Amino acid sequence: MTRNSTGRRTADTCVLGTATIATGLMAGVFSVFACAVMPALARSEDAVYVEVVRNINDVIQNPVFLLAFLGAPLLTGVSAWRLRGEPCRWWVWAALVAYGLALLVTVAVNVPLNDGLASSGAPPALVRERFEDRWTAWNVVRAVLSTLALACLTRALVRYGRQTSAYLVSAAGSRASR
Repeated sequence: MTRNSTGRRTADTCVLGTATIATGLMAGVFSVFACAVMPALARSEDAVYVEVVRNINDVIQNPVFLLAFLGAPLLTGVSAWRLRGEPCRWWVWAALVAYGLALLVTVAVNVPLNDGLASSGAPPALVRERFEDRWTAWNVVRAVLSTLALACLTRALVRYGRQTSAYLVSAAGSRASR
C-alpha cells in the first residue's frame, strides 16, 4: 500500500480517532473527579471519606478503565508514528507529551497517595489530612493535561481530515481514477 492510498489514510484516521476518544474518556474521568467526586466527598465525615476513596481505588482498577487509561497513550504513540510525515504530526506529538505528563503525575503522585491511603492504619482524620488536598490538586493537573492532550488530538484529527478530503478530491479528478 502506498503512503497516499485511501486504505492507509482510513487506517491512520481510525487510529487517530480512537486515540482521541480514549484520551477524551480519560480527560472526562479526571475532570469529573475534579468537578464533582472530590468536592462531594469533601462534605463527608473523615471515616466516610476514607472508606469511599478506598472503595473507588479498588473498583477503578478494572479492564475498561485500564483500556482507556493505557490505550490513550499507546494509540497516540501509534498515531504519531503513522502520521510522522504529515503536517498534523506536531499536534499528535504535543498530545503525547501532555498525556505522558498526566501519566507521570499519576505514577509519581496519585498512585503513591492511593497506596498510602489503602495501607494506612492511622485514624481517618489523619489519613484524610495526608491525602485529600495533595491528591485533589494533582488530579486537577491531570485533568488539565489530559484535556490539553484531547484538544491537540482533536486539532490533529480536523487537520488530517481536511488533508484527506483534499487528497480524495484530487484523486477523484485525476486521470488514474477514470
